[in-house]
Amino acid sequence: MNTPTLKIIEDLADIPAADWDALAGDDPFVSHAYLYALQQSGCATAQFGWLPQHLTLWQSNRLVGAMPLYVKMNSYGEHVFDFAWADAYRQNGLRYYPKLVCTVPFTPVTGKRLLAATAEVRALLLGSALQFAKELGVSSLHGLFLDEEDAREAQAQGMMLRQDVQFHWRNEGYKDFDDFLAALSREKRKRIKQERRKVQEADITLQCVTGENATVEQWAFFASCYAHTRQMHLSPPALNEDFFQRIGATMPQHTLLVIASRAGRMIASALNIMTGDVLYGRSWGTFEFHSGLHFEACYYWAIEFCIAHNIKIFEGGAQGEHKLARGFLPVTTRSAHWLAHPQFARAVEDYLQRETGAISGYVDELNGRSPFKRG
Repeated sequence: MNTPTLKIIEDLADIPAADWDALAGDDPFVSHAYLYALQQSGCATAQFGWLPQHLTLWQSNRLVGAMPLYVKMNSYGEHVFDFAWADAYRQNGLRYYPKLVCTVPFTPVTGKRLLAATAEVRALLLGSALQFAKELGVSSLHGLFLDEEDAREAQAQGMMLRQDVQFHWRNEGYKDFDDFLAALSREKRKRIKQERRKVQEADITLQCVTGENATVEQWAFFASCYAHTRQMHLSPPALNEDFFQRIGATMPQHTLLVIASRAGRMIASALNIMTGDVLYGRSWGTFEFHSGLHFEACYYWAIEFCIAHNIKIFEGGAQGEHKLARGFLPVTTRSAHWLAHPQFARAVEDYLQRETGAISGYVDELNGRSPFKRG
């Protein structure tokens, strides 16, 4: 085919949503609506260190390739930690920022990042991004939470791969929550029952509210819960009510709120994003501390929803070894990295080789501590 034309787009409004979504497929996180909500709400903007530089390829005025790309002035909101790399640059009198990052802001979820219909265009997208990084003179290019296809392409074009671990729950065809519990070891089963009992004894009731039924007031409550909990942990809210209201209005088929109430008053809430096959735990917040409430709202009601709706996988979010005891198993995630400075690139490559071995050993150790019955 003729070589597509490269365009760097700062405003997603300049790209027709239908054209972008035709490449994104059914992944809600790289959908036009989700990324545009991050932009329009002010969450992923230059003010907070995210300068959109979305890389697009066009052929006869038709979008054939796209890549969510940002110039970053910090490493916050990425969930793949390179603070030590930045510090090493600083100690040697070099600037690590700005850098280029291909990711979905504040979203540690594996998926497509090179949005293209063909392997040829996918390779051209990444090659163009590497060339763009060199022309800008940034320190590095990073692709975060890549699916297997994109990771292979990144490795083929000379980028270094990095691994990390998350914990995912799998639906093994359970009839109900008790059926799931029956698959666990006695110790883990007893612990979960105790946690759920404490919530019941606190006279807390919960409900699942799908996006089609969620009200503006319920979204506002969730946003206030989320902001309050972040502030209690001395972490400024990364996302705001405008963002949550936008995704509630524009992609309701992909959203699920779990709302906890006590004495007729809402006290906590958790947000999930979903497809037909996967439920993604995203954020949560509470105005009252109750033992077990976090696990009930964020994990157990989500698992019950998956079982009831035949959803195959529940991704409970980044990190969290405590999830292992609650029926989640380790899954490896991938990122890819290119550093312009040759000496630092060699040092990081050596580090990543050792880190990969450590991650492999860690996963083996976790699998040896499986919460499920032997055999």
